[in-house]
Amino acid sequence: MPVKKFRDVSEIPDVWHEPGSASLFAAIRHVWSLADRICPLRFPAGVFKHASPEAADLLREEWEEANFRAHRARMQASTARGE
Repeated sequence: MPVKKFRDVSEIPDVWHEPGSASLFAAIRHVWSLADRICPLRFPAGVFKHASPEAADLLREEWEEANFRAHRARMQASTARGE
């Protein structure tokens, strides 16, 4: 696929979808699917109660850190395989 350069934003082809259109939902589904394949996020199932908003933030940060470590491990394994 060739790389195209534009001098101005007005030169970019119109790629917007009408709100509520089937093509918009298909595009969103495609982007979410791609993101899930590239960097899947995993969170424990269930509902969690917290004593404070700060405690909830700490748990969310732990989950985000675990997801980041998993992503980094996948990237390092991919690099080691030469992909």
